[in-house]
Amino acid sequence: MTEITQTSDYATDWLAKRAGLTPDRVGLVEGPGGAEVTYARWNARVNRTANYLRALGIDRGDRVAVYASNCPEYLDLFWAAGKIGAVLQNLNWRLTVRELEGIVAGGEPELLIYGHEWRSQVDELRPSLGTVRELVALAEPRAGDRAFAERDRQSEALADLPQLTLDDPWGIYYTGGTTGLPKGAVLTHGNITWNSVNTIVSWGLHAGHSAALQLPFFHIGGPNIFMVPLVHVGGKTILCREFSLDETFELIGSNGRGAGVTHYVGVPTMYQMIQADPRWETIDFSRLELVISGGAPCPLPIMERFWDRGVDFKMGYGLTEATGNNFWLPRELIRAKPTSVGMPNFHVDMKVVDEQGVEVAAGETGELLIRGPHVMPGYWRQPEATAETIRDGWLWTGDLAVRDEDGFFTIKGRSKDMFISGGENVYPAEVESVMLAYPGVAEAALVGVPHDKWGEVGRACLVIKDGEGLDEDAFRGFLAERLARFKLPLEIVVLAELPKTAIGKVDKKALV
Repeated sequence: MTEITQTSDYATDWLAKRAGLTPDRVGLVEGPGGAEVTYARWNARVNRTANYLRALGIDRGDRVAVYASNCPEYLDLFWAAGKIGAVLQNLNWRLTVRELEGIVAGGEPELLIYGHEWRSQVDELRPSLGTVRELVALAEPRAGDRAFAERDRQSEALADLPQLTLDDPWGIYYTGGTTGLPKGAVLTHGNITWNSVNTIVSWGLHAGHSAALQLPFFHIGGPNIFMVPLVHVGGKTILCREFSLDETFELIGSNGRGAGVTHYVGVPTMYQMIQADPRWETIDFSRLELVISGGAPCPLPIMERFWDRGVDFKMGYGLTEATGNNFWLPRELIRAKPTSVGMPNFHVDMKVVDEQGVEVAAGETGELLIRGPHVMPGYWRQPEATAETIRDGWLWTGDLAVRDEDGFFTIKGRSKDMFISGGENVYPAEVESVMLAYPGVAEAALVGVPHDKWGEVGRACLVIKDGEGLDEDAFRGFLAERLARFKLPLEIVVLAELPKTAIGKVDKKALV
């Protein structure tokens, strides 16, 4: 019998393949109304970037730390690292310099590439950059640093590429956390490839689609919710430096050159800001095919306002350890199952288990476990944390979920957020959704606090919209009409703002 060689673990050069298939199609728009970049031009630019990294001594497996806001150069570095097997260490600019010192030291990068807006922080980091051989400035360099513009002298031809496999790491993405340093989830070429395949097959993406990239690129949602899948199918990414209301309304409502999106992703606070803007009442949403919320459970009132405008708004669910996208809820079921995130994507398995790891019946709440080729192999140089999180091939998410009789999942919240009051489980996300429906409430969080009689009771922490007050009795009555008695908060605290973690989520530990 002839011997057959298995080559299914081969990792491809994404941009080169796309440039070969559709060289003249626009793949990137550098800001609403900005420069349009074809796939051929984008690939040539990334090839120069890859050659520049190699000229600086970067080989397969070497880490390249990036400390920058969203910009075309950051995207180029992502794809260049993928071509040559470098590992992009994505630094969260919301962290303090002290936190970043430990993260950079742990990653042991060869290069640190930084944006101009973070030069002062990089100067503070310099004494602790033990393994960094070169610092490269995306704009004007400090004395002794290199200028990223040097890449323009490199060739657009890229030869002698390493034979990468799907197991080769592509990037390190750091999880959120309120204690200790964030953990670095290692995402491989296979993880990113399978997440893209899952998204395309399950969500129905095609070459005619376009999406804004507003989430920070160090966040897993930056590259993986839409940009990478859109390159896979030949769609278009509109790069934004950050979330901006003006740009968002231009992107949603415009059909002009370089603007107009068919797909949009945001976090609940972004949608709250969009709906509070006067333009909300008049903007034309007809171009949008999908609007999805991630990062935290989205309050039902936000979703209902989109539905009233004819937009099929839905909740998504992703986490860094699983590369981003996990579920799909068919359009025709969005209103029938308003709190559901849907069924697992095509190449994803899910189950809900109790504390002993035994799968629970439909309708029962337990911890969500995920299995699939999009799940990370582990955390960077943290074997104990990896062993705790990935057991027998399953990713233990730490999130509580329930599966209904039809196989659709609803996320109840973090297991650490849940508290027990008088023997009953209270899931803060459910209560927060109701609190946010009360007129005048801009932000809301519920935490459990100790109580002599009930064990724990809820503390509601609210931010009230400017110019409005809170009638506490009316607020309590509003909740009592909509929630079981054991779910009602005993304490109500009004704050100027809710504390946030480094990735922008509410820091509930600071509220206890």
